[in-house]
Amino acid sequence: MPSFDVVSEVDMQEVRNAVDQAQRELGTRFDFRGVDAQFELLEAGIRVAADEEFQLEQMEDILRDKMVKRSVDVACLDPGAVEGSGKQKRRTYALKQGIDRDNAKKITKLAKESKLKLQAQVNGEKVRITGKKRDDLQVIMAELRKLDLGIPLRFDNFRD
Repeated sequence: MPSFDVVSEVDMQEVRNAVDQAQRELGTRFDFRGVDAQFELLEAGIRVAADEEFQLEQMEDILRDKMVKRSVDVACLDPGAVEGSGKQKRRTYALKQGIDRDNAKKITKLAKESKLKLQAQVNGEKVRITGKKRDDLQVIMAELRKLDLGIPLRFDNFRD
């Protein structure tokens, strides 16, 4: 029987590349000349540091732009509060990974209410959907793309 997995994972190599490109763009932008601003990739997120809060917002736009160009879903960014220490302001963006229990229930509920012959089961931080027809699986994929869960969804391990 055909099946696929619904996962919410971020390609860390692409995130690293996006952060590096954003850092390079800071060096070339005129409005950031002489400003102590930087992007830093942490184990579970990205730290953005600058002198003023409006610069943090500009840096967030740069980061989002670079992530979109690298095909990383920006829904994975979870902004934290702005912290001030000395003359610098910082904000840490956590990277959302994995499907939590509530979103997994919404996905299984959508699969069962779709009136297609599908079965959905939760396996840790992913949801496996199986069906009799490949076309039914493609229909549910389209429905899941329309559903706004606040996390990036990816479809892996498609088997016939």
